[in-house]
Amino acid sequence: MDASTEELRDAHDVLSEWYAKNLVGVLESMPVERAMLDLFAELTLAVGAEVADVGCGAGRLLPYLAERGLSPRGVDLSPGMIEVARREHPGFAYDVANLRELPFEDASLAGVVCWFSLIYLAPGSRASAFAELARVLKPDGYLVAAFKHGDGTLRRNGPGSRVGRLGLDFDRYWLSAAEMEERFAATGLGPVFQGSTPPEGTEPPYGYMLVRKTGSKGA
Repeated sequence: MDASTEELRDAHDVLSEWYAKNLVGVLESMPVERAMLDLFAELTLAVGAEVADVGCGAGRLLPYLAERGLSPRGVDLSPGMIEVARREHPGFAYDVANLRELPFEDASLAGVVCWFSLIYLAPGSRASAFAELARVLKPDGYLVAAFKHGDGTLRRNGPGSRVGRLGLDFDRYWLSAAEMEERFAATGLGPVFQGSTPPEGTEPPYGYMLVRKTGSKGA
């Protein structure tokens, strides 16, 4: 594990209790996010029910996905996040793993959720990460991603940010929709739907992308 990934993991270990406390019920006030997850669930169920939330954090999306008929499990780089997820949302399977080395067999999942978990990928790790996501999807399986629009360059949080005030920092890379689509396409994942929300305050526009595994690439 490289130093940047270790920094990201360790920071999220510290942030795990903050996530558990402050993100409760957030999805209820975000109709666009619910709509994207609903669309993903409806389409994915035609392929199967087994899905993974890759970068699941404290596990807040798993109950929502289960309520829509899916059988979700959570994966996160941070052992601290997985510990909190098991406590807050028991009854689901969880794994500590890097999204570049997922603990799933080839073509074993009907769907994958990447909810703001692709915003930490350095340029050199993007191709392998997107290929790994495609590897675990069944033919015709779906992947839904939420991300922050940007130009793909390195960002740090800074001392004035919430994370910075806790004495933490880690690398972030906000990708453009064009790069996201190109990287998915390179692994055999074709576009189904995409959209975005306007920027709010200091936050960039949020992007949402639903793709489907087609052909033999990434199998």
